[in-house]
Amino acid sequence: MIRGRATDRLGWIPVRCELSYAAVMIDREGIRLRWETLGCKLDERGQRLFAANEVRAAGYGALVVVSEITGLARSTINRGEDDLDEGPLPEGRVRRKGGGGKPLCERDPTLVPDLQRHAEPATMGDPMRPLKWVSKSPAKLAAALVEDGHQVSPNTVAKLLEEKLEYSRQFNRKTHEGASHPDRNAQFEHINTRVVAAQAAGQPVISVDTKKKELVGNFKNGGSDYRPKGDPVRVKVHDFADKQLGKVVPYGVYDIGANAGWVSLGIAADTAEFAVNAIRTWIERIGRPRYPHMRELTITADCGGSNGARVRLWKVELQKLADESGLMLRVLHYPPGTSKWNRIEHRMFCHITQNWRGQPLESRMAVVELIGATTTRTGLTVECALDERNYEKGIRIKKSEMNRLDIEGDAFHPEWNYTIKPRRADP
Repeated sequence: MIRGRATDRLGWIPVRCELSYAAVMIDREGIRLRWETLGCKLDERGQRLFAANEVRAAGYGALVVVSEITGLARSTINRGEDDLDEGPLPEGRVRRKGGGGKPLCERDPTLVPDLQRHAEPATMGDPMRPLKWVSKSPAKLAAALVEDGHQVSPNTVAKLLEEKLEYSRQFNRKTHEGASHPDRNAQFEHINTRVVAAQAAGQPVISVDTKKKELVGNFKNGGSDYRPKGDPVRVKVHDFADKQLGKVVPYGVYDIGANAGWVSLGIAADTAEFAVNAIRTWIERIGRPRYPHMRELTITADCGGSNGARVRLWKVELQKLADESGLMLRVLHYPPGTSKWNRIEHRMFCHITQNWRGQPLESRMAVVELIGATTTRTGLTVECALDERNYEKGIRIKKSEMNRLDIEGDAFHPEWNYTIKPRRADP
């Protein structure tokens, strides 16, 4: 590049521009190749040290070139030159103490709640471990958050899921219980919409299910606990049920909004009558005192078992409960093959299992006390009581009884989503 300089006698004298000359001498391709090889493997400090070193090696005019190739601001590269002149930082640090901006979640306080809102409908869980994970990728969640007005990357979303929401990345496990229904995800979204609406109206939402039956007696219980070395708890070799103690059936009611649980410990069969009576007990003992303005109750449940969508006795007993309590009961069933994704599984039952690990369930009251002692760092509390009623099995419900129900199905899958209203007493 040539430019001219005017003089009084000789006219225009050609002069070489120093900046352009320097730019010609800089090995742009070499810098680019080194950056493409190393840049993605360096942390924040390493990138600015790399850029600053390239500027020093190339000489005058390299600041502009290196900034263009690396995408780092000139001020960042200048800070890198200062870092070159200083000693190394303490191990594990990238910035000087106090350096850098505030975390994104502090600058954007609604980011984490909005992320949880988007992730919650797709949340799954393992009933035996307090882990959560999402079926939506960080990229999809980030895109949804950007639509909400947040500036966030998929990498940041993944970090927030692990650090703020205690989610974890999981491999596939063989826990599939049947063919996947084509409307599975749509039902999850429907349940979430109904739950959010009920909570916004100040009405309770509960998740219900039966925990697996437990042998009562001096039998081996899974897990381990701290004991003096060489002094394990001695239990029976064979797990034959005790004729007097038999098994117990824990039926749980988990209050999603309050993060609190109730367990009715049955001694007989797991029937729909037993399940509804557990809900009735929760309403009387806990629900009404906690929600004095309760007008309706939203119930999320599995699609099978004693509270299954096809169980006639379940609906008949719910109708009795609605008539007695005057509450409108909204029932939402999880689709087939997703019983382990029920919230009560990974928010309450898994913690009960952990609480009594390695402890023989020697008596019914011992089971009650162990369940009632279950707590978590997030504030979970559980109450438990023994239900000694003997519930009859094999009760058949006639079609005429079903016709007397005051039940209304939702437009979307009415067999899974329905409302049972209190019937007016005959004059």
